[in-house]
Formats: sequence, structure tokens, C-alpha cells
Amino acid sequence: MCGIAGHLGPAEPWLLPRMLRQLRHRGPDDEGMHVEPECGLGMTRLAIIDLVSGRQPMASPDGSAWLVFNGEIYNFAALRAELEACGRRFATRSDTEVILAAHEAFGDGFVDRLHGMFALALWQPRRRRLLLARDRLGKKPLYYWRSGGRLVFASEIKALLCHPGVPREVDWTALQHYLAFGYTPGDRSIFAGIAKLPPGHVAVADGVALAVRAYWRLPDARACEAGRVPRGEAAALVRHELREAVRLRLVSDVPLGVFLSGGIDSSAVVACMREVTGGRIATFSVGFGRTARSYDERPAARLVARRFETDHHEDVLEPAMKDLMPAIVEAFDEPFADSSAVATWVVAQSTARTVKVALSGVGGDETFAGYPRYVGVRLATAYRRLPPPLKALGARLVPRLVAESEGSRAWGGRVRRFVAAAERPLPAAYLAWTRFFSDDELARLATPALAERLQADVEAAVRDAFAGSAHGDPVDGAFRADLTTYLPDDLLAMADRIGMAHSLEVRAPFCDHRVVETSLRIAPAVKLPRLALKGLLKRAFADVLPPAILRRPKQGFMIPLAGWLRGELRPAMEELLSPHRVRARGLFSPDAVAALVGQHASGAANHADRLWSLMILELWMERHLDVRGTWSAGA
Repeated sequence: MCGIAGHLGPAEPWLLPRMLRQLRHRGPDDEGMHVEPECGLGMTRLAIIDLVSGRQPMASPDGSAWLVFNGEIYNFAALRAELEACGRRFATRSDTEVILAAHEAFGDGFVDRLHGMFALALWQPRRRRLLLARDRLGKKPLYYWRSGGRLVFASEIKALLCHPGVPREVDWTALQHYLAFGYTPGDRSIFAGIAKLPPGHVAVADGVALAVRAYWRLPDARACEAGRVPRGEAAALVRHELREAVRLRLVSDVPLGVFLSGGIDSSAVVACMREVTGGRIATFSVGFGRTARSYDERPAARLVARRFETDHHEDVLEPAMKDLMPAIVEAFDEPFADSSAVATWVVAQSTARTVKVALSGVGGDETFAGYPRYVGVRLATAYRRLPPPLKALGARLVPRLVAESEGSRAWGGRVRRFVAAAERPLPAAYLAWTRFFSDDELARLATPALAERLQADVEAAVRDAFAGSAHGDPVDGAFRADLTTYLPDDLLAMADRIGMAHSLEVRAPFCDHRVVETSLRIAPAVKLPRLALKGLLKRAFADVLPPAILRRPKQGFMIPLAGWLRGELRPAMEELLSPHRVRARGLFSPDAVAALVGQHASGAANHADRLWSLMILELWMERHLDVRGTWSAGA
């Protein structure tokens, strides 16, 4: 695990060392560079496997290729054995050397043979050719900027900004996407000109051209229908596939642990670990004080820890946000409005004191039907069949009779959002349930100068993914939408940035591409039986998990943000979103922002996610754009 950086084309000698300094948190154990007149490769290393001889950049035996690589290849031992059978000899025990050998044996098709999480850069000096690649689900990031014949790449944007040619200008489409969903899209960043290599893609730079292509996509509907898993075999298959994914992710020369929330996903990961190892398992949980008991999952986590005899650690999260909010902004380099980043930060900080690697349950919701909005997709079809007078009555009464709820499960808010959008065709209704600000709300929020710039169709990627649904079931479309957008661009980005900010590698068994492919061959009605979230996953682990865990309703890894914004965080909210500040920024209507603040502070409405997104955006602009003076939409 590490941070990687490099350039194609001439560069000042100070550039690569400066970029690596920006990535030191990703790999504090070692640093290496290889520089030629036309190309430079660098890495900072967090040593996990082959601690002594796995240094990078690494060259092939004949010097025809150089590699820097961020991640872990879980099948490297099997791939190494295959290559050894063909006569290849190895000098190290590292997965890095196996990647080089695989490229020599299989050409650019080597990426299809890699099973793991990775972002890599492979330079072939004789061909003057640079290949960039990223893992299938997008666990490891890779950003790049190019202009003319120059190309600069890195694991994080902060390293790219070391190059004097990279402008600090806003990508307005990315900003619109952020305001809509709370994160930037999978192929571009908040900075104009800085792109992300999408998950499951390779890019080849040869001279002045850059060719980007996909080497993996979610299996299409026909493949899923042809390989559909019989209902009676699904639970055993899921158990087997997840256990194998966990087993592969236990390869490490350093201690590792598990993020344990007490939910079904992380509990299943711990159960699988106990099945494949009799050794010590360290688990880590975060909780809240008495004022936010509905968010506190420590009691459930303790049940699992006792059941599997883990070495359990807990931290209590207090909203000491004055330092934490800027730290999160610094870690992401882009505005990122998923408030669960706060809880993730605390558990990562706690975990990193004990281990260098942690397994996580991220991805379990998308693969095995964990979100209430999947139930919403199922119910929306029935709702639209109701008589129009009954639907009209519901539309009038629900906003009046169902209050916004602010507990960890927030059913009141979910019911209100469902009724408000349920008559729309899918996936429009699904998009409405997942957005922070709708297009109409953005039109009222934005100043005229900003509104002119917010003209992109930021919903296209979700619609396209939704349309590929299999099994004749729109719920499968919802799974696909989340697997291709929300999971890589929000959840996996969060796991990487926050983990790496603490020099902690996060591994995600549910995001193993074979687990994902298997999940899509299982009909949604099997994964979501009788509208029971995680019904199949619970059945798969019913014999080993405590009954109380199996009975627990869905609870996201959330913080009591709404209450904090009326209490401990209210001064920060009122400072960052003050009318004077909003007016000076020139992006949003001061009156519209003040209305959101006032309604939330009074308890008349719950605008927590929206206000948090605006607060984070203001902090990001101060950090990255105000170095040039006051910045506005008209600048």
C-alpha cells in the first residue's frame, strides 16, 4: 500500500520529490524514485507484504519496464506459481514483482489477471509508453492532468497541484454533481483539467495521445440471466464467496483488524475471519455519548466481539469539529459531504494506533440489498397503481402528519421523500431519493452567475446504470446504479482517503469483484425477500451470528448531525454560512441559505445534509481557492 506519483514529459527535478512529500501519509515507511529525461515515477510505501525486498519503483529483469503500484494483489501467490511453472524466476516475495512478470507474460491483458485493489503506472522506456490502470471497483484512486505532451499523475490531487502548470480552476460540472449528490463524479474532479481514471479502466499514453478503455464492467443482464443462481443455493454460495474474499484479504506481514459496527456486514466479515483463522482478531468500534444513543452501535458490536472472542477496542465520538472538519477537507482535496466521514475518521484514527490493515464491511449494502431505498423501488410500483384520489390524499397528508425524524433510522424523512417522488417513473424517483439538492432547489439556491454554469446532466451515469437491470426487476437497476456511482465515488473514496490519512490500509471483502458478480446473478427477490433488507445475507450467516444481530434493523454508519447543527456545531454553521460570507462568495443566494439555516435551527425542518454540504464547500474553497483572493462564480 502506498501513494504513487509521476510525470510523462520533461519536468523540473524538484517536482517529483515535492509530489511525494504530499503523499507521505499514504506511505511513511519508505520512498523511492526512478527518473529519466522523459518520465519520472515515485512512490511512498506503507509496508504490508515483503517488508524488506518489496521496494518501488521496481524494474523488470531486463529493464524494459518500471512499475509503481498502490494496493494489494490478493492472488499474487497463485499468479506467481503459474508464472514460475512457465520458467519465470523471482527475486522477491512481493506482489509488485508478480505484476511486472504478468505484464511481460500477458501484455496489457495482465490487468485481467489481477485480483485485488490497485492503481498502478507502468513505464516502458524503449517504447516510450506509459500505462495507467485502476482496479475494477475503484478502491484505489488515480488522478491525472495532461496538457500538450505533458502528463502528471498521482494517488491524490494535492500531489498534482505541485506542478506549476496545473490550474486551480473549478470544474463546474463536478461542482454541480457535488451539490446534487455530495461527492464529485467518477471521471472528473472538482479541479478543471484534473481527471480521475475510472474504475476498471486502463489508460495508455504514447507520445501526445492518451487512450482510455474499460477492461471490466458489471456483468450485463444477459450474462446474469444465463448464470442465475438457484434460490436454494444462494445462501451457501454467498457464504462461500464472502469467506473466500475474507481469506484472501488476510494476507499480510503486519497485524490487521476489522471495523466492527455491529451491523450485519461487518459482523459477517468477523464471522468469516473466525472461520478461516484461529488467531487473534482485533475489532474496532466507535460510539456516541448519552445524547445520541440511537446512533450508538457499541452494544451490538460487543455482542459480536464476545461471540467470536475478538480483542475489542472502542472510542467515543464527541463533536470536537473545529479541527476535524478542516482535516477531512484536507484529506479529500475535493468537497465531500458524506457526514459519515466524521465517524469513519475517528474509527480509523483509533484503529491505526494498533494495526496497519483493517477489513471493512463497505459494499455489503450495494451487493446484498441493505438500503431502505431498495424497498422504495419495490413499493413505488405498487404505489403508482393506487387510485389517483388516494395518492393525492397521501401527498397532502404525509407532509402534515409525518414529521421529519432525526434518529439513526429517520423513517419519517424517508416516508416524506418516498411520497414526494414515488409517482415519478424509475429511475427518476430513485434519483430524487438520493439527491441533496434537486435541480429546482439548486435553481432557487444559486445566484444567476452560478446558475448559468450549472447546466450539465449530472444524473446520466445513474440512469444509464439503472437501465441495465437484470432479472426483469428494477431493484437490480438500483443495485447497479449504486455499484457504479455511489460505492466507488463516495464510500470507497472515503475509505481510501481517511484510511490513508492515518497510514491505514482498508480492505473491503464485499467489494471483491467475484462477490459483486455473484451478487448480480442472484435475483433481487432472493436478496430482498418479502422486503426484508439483507434477508439473504442474514440467512447465509444465521447459524453463527447472535440472534440479536440478525434481528437488528438497518442502521447506517451515521452521526447525529441534525442535532449537532442545533447545538455544538451551530456556531460553526452560522459562521461558515453567514449572509456576509455567502454574499462575498457569490455562489448562493444569502436569503436562500439563511432560510435553510433558520428552518433547521428552529426545528421546522431537517436540512442537516444540505447545510453540511454547503459548510464543507465553503471550507474547501477557503483552503484551495482563496489563496488567489476572494473567489466567486463570476470570477
